[in-house]
Amino acid sequence: MSTAAAEDTFLRSICLEVFSEPVSTPCGHNFCKRCIGQAWDTDGSCTCPLCKEVFHSRPQLRVNTFISGMVSEFKLEAEVNLKQESKPVVQCDFCSEPKMKALKSCLVCLSSFCETHLQPHLTVSGLKTHQLMEPVENLEDRMCPAHRRPLELFCGTDQQSCVCTTCVLLEHKNHELVSLEEAYERRRSSLLYTQAQRQHMVDQRRLKVQEIQCCLELSQRKGHREATEMAKAFTAIMESVQKCLDRYTTAIQQTQTKHKKQAEVFIQQLEQEICELEKRSSEAERLSHDPIHFLQHWPALTPPAGLKEWSSVSFKPETCEGSAARALTELEKRVSDEFRQLALESKKAEFRRVQQFAVDITLDSDTANPNLVLSKDLKQVCYSNVKKMLPQSPQRFDYCVNVLGKQSFSSGRFYFEVQVKGKTDWDLGVAQESINRKRKITASPKHGQWSIWLRNGNEYVALACPNVPLSLQRAPQKVGVFVDYGAGLVFFYDVDSADLLYSFSGCCFRGKLLPFLSPCLNDRGINSAPLIITAVQTQV
Repeated sequence: MSTAAAEDTFLRSICLEVFSEPVSTPCGHNFCKRCIGQAWDTDGSCTCPLCKEVFHSRPQLRVNTFISGMVSEFKLEAEVNLKQESKPVVQCDFCSEPKMKALKSCLVCLSSFCETHLQPHLTVSGLKTHQLMEPVENLEDRMCPAHRRPLELFCGTDQQSCVCTTCVLLEHKNHELVSLEEAYERRRSSLLYTQAQRQHMVDQRRLKVQEIQCCLELSQRKGHREATEMAKAFTAIMESVQKCLDRYTTAIQQTQTKHKKQAEVFIQQLEQEICELEKRSSEAERLSHDPIHFLQHWPALTPPAGLKEWSSVSFKPETCEGSAARALTELEKRVSDEFRQLALESKKAEFRRVQQFAVDITLDSDTANPNLVLSKDLKQVCYSNVKKMLPQSPQRFDYCVNVLGKQSFSSGRFYFEVQVKGKTDWDLGVAQESINRKRKITASPKHGQWSIWLRNGNEYVALACPNVPLSLQRAPQKVGVFVDYGAGLVFFYDVDSADLLYSFSGCCFRGKLLPFLSPCLNDRGINSAPLIITAVQTQV
């Protein structure tokens, strides 16, 4: 395989550089361990960047030894090719154009020779004694300017002089002298070490740049998501306020319209009666001067029958008093309900993001206390009064009835869930690999343990320094544990309600972290239910 073809083959699909610590995903694609870890930590979901297959729990990645070996060979071949390509092409000094490539340089003739012009040095007796070397440019620089002899030695006393044999006799007597090759190898080894140190410093700074860039991108994405959710929440609240205002404004307008129509009906009736009364009054005035006509039309001049008794009619102004107070009371309740709903949705959304870091956890039987019984699938643990006779092991808890998870974590984020239903006592959390397993210790971050416990059926405590009693609204049936190793965070959740039970922050993790479980004593059968590591079901 050519170097160019190999480079195309071993290019990473994320950072587009040659693989470093190549690992394989369950779907069969290969990535740098750091790249795929950062991609999953940043995006918050475990999706293959190539085929887009979604993994509901974070896969345990394995090093691809075949690709790792091939990459090492490729890098070695590329380094050799680079060295060969970096060597300058020395041309023969005796060729006419076009000049041929030189095979050797002569330190006596101070010239370089191609295969044809080199023949005299190989055949002529007088030239066979000349000192030949690999072709180099600037042969004059390899001759002593004072004695015109080849520079063959390096003065270790001066630490900077390349000298010839005549210089040794005249100017460098009793000095520490070594061959040029030996001095070169010494200096070259020192230079290689220095270059390696510099390259290490460069790599560290590049990784820090990548870390800062990833953190910045993650922060920007989180900020954008939070701003979007906040805008959505406040928009919903403002819409709720506007709806309440519109409804009460419409109700007031409808009341005023009805009141106005009633007034218009009364006014129309009154105006009709006024008109009739005024008409009769005018007629009576006209006839009052003629006794005969007056007497003849008297019945028609009396007040008309059917007039309304308006003194009993009441028409009061419609003030709509109390509408504003009622509107504000309803608005307060509506906004309060809206806030609760939005807070619940936000809490569930955050919990779903946490669940995306779910990992498959099994229990490590080599760490289990002899009184603990593990299920065949290593997902359940309970206490037994019968103590098993097991061989001594530095990994096993001999005093405390504890067990650790088999999977360990020293970077990134991970999440798992444990069913605690039916139990009156339990301990749950994470612990450092170095936790003491041979004697009783005080459970706390100081001793490498971040956990909460239940005692006596209703006493929940976070085992911090000092311990923190937890006031829970409901007894959790399933507890979720989330760890952000880099940020130093440990969160405990009630899985069913998505409520945060407790959080440890500013944790200083050292080395590997492992899941930590203790079913506690069975208390004469009252606490006999097992702790069960369950598969994570993302909430809808």
